[in-house]
Amino acid sequence: MRDFVFVDDVVAVNLWFFDHPSRSGIFNLGTGRAQPFNDVATSVIGALTGQAQTAPSAAAQGHLQYVPFPDALRGKYQCYTQADLKALRAAGCDHVFADVQTGVSNYVQWLAGKA
Repeated sequence: MRDFVFVDDVVAVNLWFFDHPSRSGIFNLGTGRAQPFNDVATSVIGALTGQAQTAPSAAAQGHLQYVPFPDALRGKYQCYTQADLKALRAAGCDHVFADVQTGVSNYVQWLAGKA
Protein backbone atom coordinates (compact mmCIF):
# COMPACT_ATOMS: atom_id res chain seq x y z
CA MET A 1 0.00 0.00 0.00
CA ARG A 2 1.32 3.39 -0.99
CA ASP A 3 0.27 6.98 -0.61
CA PHE A 4 0.05 7.91 -4.29
CA VAL A 5 -0.13 11.65 -4.86
CA PHE A 6 -1.33 13.35 -8.06
CA VAL A 7 1.15 15.83 -9.50
CA ASP A 8 -1.55 18.53 -9.71
CA ASP A 9 -1.91 18.26 -5.93
CA VAL A 10 1.85 18.70 -5.43
CA VAL A 11 1.73 21.81 -7.60
CA ALA A 12 -1.31 23.17 -5.75
CA VAL A 13 0.36 22.79 -2.35
CA ASN A 14 3.57 24.39 -3.62
CA LEU A 15 1.55 27.32 -4.96
CA TRP A 16 -0.23 27.58 -1.60
CA PHE A 17 3.16 27.99 0.09
CA PHE A 18 4.16 30.54 -2.57
CA ASP A 19 1.04 32.53 -1.65
CA HIS A 20 1.78 32.15 2.08
CA PRO A 21 5.50 33.03 2.37
CA SER A 22 5.35 33.32 6.16
CA ARG A 23 4.74 29.57 6.36
CA SER A 24 7.81 27.44 5.95
CA GLY A 25 9.24 24.14 7.05
CA ILE A 26 9.53 20.56 5.97
CA PHE A 27 6.18 18.92 5.27
CA ASN A 28 4.99 15.49 4.27
CA LEU A 29 3.09 15.73 1.04
CA GLY A 30 0.67 13.00 0.08
CA THR A 31 -2.99 12.23 0.31
CA GLY A 32 -2.83 10.83 3.81
CA ARG A 33 -4.42 7.64 2.43
CA ALA A 34 -2.61 4.42 1.59
CA GLN A 35 -4.01 2.63 -1.47
CA PRO A 36 -2.98 -0.64 -3.12
CA PHE A 37 -1.09 -0.76 -6.42
CA ASN A 38 -4.12 -2.58 -7.85
CA ASP A 39 -6.04 0.70 -7.53
CA VAL A 40 -3.56 2.35 -9.89
CA ALA A 41 -3.78 -0.51 -12.38
CA THR A 42 -7.58 -0.76 -12.35
CA SER A 43 -7.88 3.03 -12.56
CA VAL A 44 -5.73 3.09 -15.70
CA ILE A 45 -7.77 0.27 -17.23
CA GLY A 46 -11.02 1.99 -16.29
CA ALA A 47 -9.88 5.32 -17.69
CA LEU A 48 -8.84 3.71 -20.98
CA THR A 49 -11.85 1.42 -21.43
CA GLY A 50 -14.55 3.48 -19.76
CA GLN A 51 -15.49 0.46 -17.63
CA ALA A 52 -14.67 0.06 -13.96
CA GLN A 53 -12.95 -3.24 -13.22
CA THR A 54 -11.72 -5.13 -10.22
CA ALA A 55 -8.17 -6.48 -10.20
CA PRO A 56 -9.36 -10.12 -10.52
CA SER A 57 -11.58 -9.32 -13.52
CA ALA A 58 -8.81 -7.28 -15.17
CA ALA A 59 -6.37 -10.16 -14.65
CA ALA A 60 -8.87 -12.69 -16.01
CA GLN A 61 -9.25 -10.58 -19.16
CA GLY A 62 -5.49 -10.31 -19.60
CA HIS A 63 -5.40 -6.58 -18.87
CA LEU A 64 -3.39 -7.09 -15.71
CA GLN A 65 -0.46 -9.41 -15.08
CA TYR A 66 1.48 -9.95 -11.90
CA VAL A 67 5.22 -10.53 -11.68
CA PRO A 68 7.16 -11.84 -8.70
CA PHE A 69 8.66 -9.26 -6.37
CA PRO A 70 12.36 -8.85 -7.31
CA ASP A 71 14.70 -10.61 -4.89
CA ALA A 72 17.11 -7.66 -5.14
CA LEU A 73 14.52 -5.41 -3.49
CA ARG A 74 13.54 -7.71 -0.63
CA GLY A 75 14.21 -5.95 2.67
CA LYS A 76 15.04 -2.68 0.87
CA TYR A 77 11.64 -1.59 -0.37
CA GLN A 78 9.27 0.40 1.81
CA CYS A 79 6.04 -1.55 1.34
CA TYR A 80 3.73 0.88 3.12
CA THR A 81 3.59 4.66 2.92
CA GLN A 82 0.97 7.07 4.19
CA ALA A 83 1.76 10.75 4.62
CA ASP A 84 1.12 12.30 8.01
CA LEU A 85 -0.49 15.63 7.15
CA LYS A 86 -0.67 17.09 10.68
CA ALA A 87 2.13 19.63 10.11
CA LEU A 88 0.73 20.65 6.72
CA ARG A 89 -2.72 21.18 8.23
CA ALA A 90 -1.24 23.03 11.23
CA ALA A 91 0.46 25.40 8.76
CA GLY A 92 -3.00 26.23 7.43
CA CYS A 93 -2.99 24.32 4.16
CA ASP A 94 -6.32 22.56 3.80
CA HIS A 95 -5.88 21.32 0.23
CA VAL A 96 -8.08 18.30 -0.56
CA PHE A 97 -6.04 15.67 -2.37
CA ALA A 98 -7.33 13.59 -5.27
CA ASP A 99 -7.67 9.87 -4.75
CA VAL A 100 -5.91 7.46 -7.12
CA GLN A 101 -8.94 6.99 -9.34
CA THR A 102 -9.43 10.72 -9.87
CA GLY A 103 -5.74 11.47 -10.40
CA VAL A 104 -5.26 8.62 -12.86
CA SER A 105 -8.42 9.53 -14.76
CA ASN A 106 -7.35 13.18 -15.06
CA TYR A 107 -3.86 12.17 -16.17
CA VAL A 108 -5.12 9.70 -18.79
CA GLN A 109 -7.48 12.37 -20.15
CA TRP A 110 -4.58 14.82 -20.32
CA LEU A 111 -2.43 12.26 -22.16
CA ALA A 112 -5.25 11.56 -24.61
CA GLY A 113 -5.39 15.27 -25.40
CA LYS A 114 -1.67 15.23 -26.23
CA ALA A 115 -1.97 12.34 -28.73
